[in-house]
Amino acid sequence: MSLSTFGEWLYATPVSTELRQITWIIPNIQTVHILAIAVVIGSALLTELRFAGVLAADRPVAGLLRRYLPWMKVALIVLLLTGLILVVAEPARTLGNTIFWTKMALVAGASLVTLKARKSLVQNDGVTEGEDPPEASKALAWLMILIWCAIIFCGRFIAYT
Repeated sequence: MSLSTFGEWLYATPVSTELRQITWIIPNIQTVHILAIAVVIGSALLTELRFAGVLAADRPVAGLLRRYLPWMKVALIVLLLTGLILVVAEPARTLGNTIFWTKMALVAGASLVTLKARKSLVQNDGVTEGEDPPEASKALAWLMILIWCAIIFCGRFIAYT
């Protein structure tokens, strides 16, 4: 079964039809989705700017990660659930869209780096107070900030493609 065939089948399902016909569902789901994006991006920005040595340089990285990673995990779950609902409601808009798949790949990669690669820093207390992260970590932080910005761009651009 091709992706377009699956999208057509999904569009014709009663759940998809119901989601489109009840006028308040999609705007409310989009609102929750955008609020979850704000939590993820805000948390990512704070932690990545700390890794870059720009923000909260007097605080240990591990402390910031312990504070913001749980928020990111919950927000990513909310994004997944609300995103699935939006895809079910309008599968043709997303499943055949290259920008959508680019966004999904970027989100998966950025989430893995943020949630998994940084995990050892939380467990080992990472960079201590007043100590700068290694140069490689700074470069990765700036790359991650660019990737999160690209994710926002892709998410917004989906509506126009």
